[in-house]
Amino acid sequence: MGHALLLLSLTALIAPSVGYSCYGDISTLQAPAISCTAVRAPDCGMDAARKTVETDIVRLRKYEIPIKRVARKLCLDPALIAAIISQESRVGLLLNNGWDQGRRKFGLMQIDGQHDSLFGTWDSEEHINQCSAILVAAINEVRARHPSWTWEQQLRGGICAYRSRIGNFQVYDEDPCSRDNYYVNNVIRRAQYFKRHGF
Repeated sequence: MGHALLLLSLTALIAPSVGYSCYGDISTLQAPAISCTAVRAPDCGMDAARKTVETDIVRLRKYEIPIKRVARKLCLDPALIAAIISQESRVGLLLNNGWDQGRRKFGLMQIDGQHDSLFGTWDSEEHINQCSAILVAAINEVRARHPSWTWEQQLRGGICAYRSRIGNFQVYDEDPCSRDNYYVNNVIRRAQYFKRHGF
């Protein structure tokens, strides 16, 4: 009986509830398939995308509990956090001691190394929390600038604005996704897959 109660308590701590995300249901968003251009040949097509997420979800399981704790605290969809981790660093696969190849970005969610302060080790819950808080701030900024946009447009814009912020670019376009929808569509597709598989 004691073990059952402990398990229920742990499940309540990490499991999503109804209305878990304050930013809409990512599973309903549209994300067109990546076109197969010469530049993006390795990433294009549904088969390549599926192989990427199937590989990444194995590594993501190691971070599932901290991702869900951060998501609950910030009222984010854990699948969205997982998708950004997958998109930015392939869940650490592309990193060398937590840094990208150019040693400019740091951590699972790839924050710019010149950022005022970096919290935690590259794969810690503190790092996930810091970058997820940047994502929330980006979504809320888009909401404030564009209150008449649908929640889908605001969420997409926030994901694009997150990409600018972690790269330490403060330039803000009318529509943060106006120049390139590749990033946001890739994140959405990954998030939808991870959501279907327990995140």
